[in-house]
Amino acid sequence: MSFFEAISNIFALGGPVVVILFVMSVLTLSVALYKIWQFSASRVGHHQFLSQALTAWDKGETADARVHLAKSRSYLAPILNAAMDGANRPGIEARLDAEAGLLLARLERGFRLLDTVAQIAPLLGLFGTVLGMIEAFQSLQSAGSSVDPSLLAGGIWVALLTTAVGLAVAMPTSMVLAWLESRTARERVFADMALRTVLVPEQGRPGEVGDQRAQLGHA
Repeated sequence: MSFFEAISNIFALGGPVVVILFVMSVLTLSVALYKIWQFSASRVGHHQFLSQALTAWDKGETADARVHLAKSRSYLAPILNAAMDGANRPGIEARLDAEAGLLLARLERGFRLLDTVAQIAPLLGLFGTVLGMIEAFQSLQSAGSSVDPSLLAGGIWVALLTTAVGLAVAMPTSMVLAWLESRTARERVFADMALRTVLVPEQGRPGEVGDQRAQLGHA
């Protein structure tokens, strides 16, 4: 039996609920792959050059900070460059915070969809199981006194198929969403600390703050 034949059999057994869950799984996979590509292209979690630039800026070595910043391909590099250019401008902090928030919101785009799938998929599977159980007991009632146990057993396992498919869709989706959210949370902390370092540098005293920044940049 080919792969497509097996999928067709599952669709025939599970009915429209399984078809809906399959469509949701394809959509979820597409979103997850896109987010992984987006995070990779934006250099999320890879801020080695940014960390070096921030450390140099903290020490007052502005030229070295510019050199390190120019090497970075992070999505945060333009904001930090703007922060260095206008560090003493009034109101620049609020403007840069807003721009950083917009970039982080773009990274979080699609999270609501993944969260919805993770919550709805098990419920859809359970709904399909309930419908299947109703159909199985209706068949059992129609059989009258000549009840065949295999008839009931077959109806039950077909009904439970939708629950299994729903869980198979929901569990990986929840894991991917949790991973993406944890990466975004770390990015939010790093972005906030990076902006504060540029706007309020501790010249000559990187100390513990510099160590923490380096750890976040290499995460």
